[in-house]
Amino acid sequence: RPRPALRGRSVRVVVTMGMPALAYRMWFRAHSLKSLERNILRFCGLGPVRASLVGAVDASAQGRERWLRRMRRLGRRGR
Repeated sequence: RPRPALRGRSVRVVVTMGMPALAYRMWFRAHSLKSLERNILRFCGLGPVRASLVGAVDASAQGRERWLRRMRRLGRRGR
């Protein structure tokens, strides 16, 4: 079995969607996110894998600004 080339590196996945993020987690159990993590990211050796689910992106300008500020803050911290 080949050695994963990206071992020791972390990753953050940001998923945006029109539905509320809580509904995606509860109803769909974040299936596609789990599949991406397990079948691609972990396979390549990436870890830890962190995820940010941004739901209802088309709801309001204030909500969008709040999420953009949060993503900028996470990016500055390297998380």
